[in-house]
Amino acid sequence: MNFSRQALLGIGMIIGGSVMLYAMLQQIGAGNDPEPTPAMVDKPRTEQASSQPLTIDIETEKRILAQKQKERAARVAEQEKRAQQFLMEQETAEAQALAKARAENQQYVENSTSTGGDSDSPEAAQNTSDGSQVKSSPDNTATNASLNDSDKSDTQKEAQALAKQKEVRKQAELKKQAEAKKLAESKKQAEAREQADAKRQAEAQATAKQKKQAEEKAAIEASKLEAAKSELPKSPTDYTVKSGDGLIKLARQNNMSVEALAQANNIASTTSLQVGQALTIPSRMQVQRLERDAANAQQAREDKRDAQEKLREARKEVKETDAKGSFGVQVALANNQTTADEMAKKFKSAGYQVKTSATSRGVRVIVGPERGKVAALALKDKINSDSKVNTTGAWVLYWR
Repeated sequence: MNFSRQALLGIGMIIGGSVMLYAMLQQIGAGNDPEPTPAMVDKPRTEQASSQPLTIDIETEKRILAQKQKERAARVAEQEKRAQQFLMEQETAEAQALAKARAENQQYVENSTSTGGDSDSPEAAQNTSDGSQVKSSPDNTATNASLNDSDKSDTQKEAQALAKQKEVRKQAELKKQAEAKKLAESKKQAEAREQADAKRQAEAQATAKQKKQAEEKAAIEASKLEAAKSELPKSPTDYTVKSGDGLIKLARQNNMSVEALAQANNIASTTSLQVGQALTIPSRMQVQRLERDAANAQQAREDKRDAQEKLREARKEVKETDAKGSFGVQVALANNQTTADEMAKKFKSAGYQVKTSATSRGVRVIVGPERGKVAALALKDKINSDSKVNTTGAWVLYWR
């Protein structure tokens, strides 16, 4: 009876120790999975999504750069502080979990030792009072085998617990390395942003300097031009080309541009002059008119180039979005087919695809088609700015 009570007590202690060891391992696993701290979370920043335009005011640019550098330094310092705190807390949790596991294992070993040393153990019960040895019964043998299996199971569980602790420490070390790598990348990005800001500031300073120099140069050229215009003759004069004369030389002598002198004589600005050739030196009013015409022609060329660029971008956008439907640009509504054909010929000679369409109100002259209304609107702007076709009444209509 005493033997059975001792055996049941030992088995109960083994089961209780196993439950405590399992709970300990669960706590260790839960304690070594820290939640991500706010410092380790990369938050998207608006300043990385969009670049700010260059500021012409150098002082304002310097103040903005200094403020940004100060804010970045504060953010990096805060991240380093929180990372260090997180690592310290993680190490403390690991040390506490390891100490707790060792204490519980030691307690379990002590309890097992005290149970095994009892005088009422199965081995002591086999000896009689007179010193003679009693043969072990089948029940005692089975109980001993069960206890040995329990000891082996406990040893395996201890080994598994130690292996899990080792794995937990390995995972913690990997997390430390990952956090250190992330912090290093953050510092590297901050340095790169500082370099980019410094470069942007230098470019802003250079741009401001170039703009100032250009304004000063333009002011000087304007004053020189005004002074030269005041010296121009009030009426056109005739001039006979002499040996050594050229358009550039004559233009400088008469304080006018080569283009104005060439246009006044209906020749190209690169034409070579012949000795004895008759030229007309334009008056002040003629030079001003010629310069206005040249400026208007230059502006028209720039407008046409801009319209062509917009049309190219619009066609690219339509191609990417795969817009449905075609549109055309109506440039005229002729009274008859003959007039429509003449207008279509003019637009074809300017490089446009043209078609005519008879309606109840007349014959339409249509340029196109273009896929997508955006491209058609860009084509309309190009046609209205083209001096070759000389029209401003183009408008977009649905083709099909």
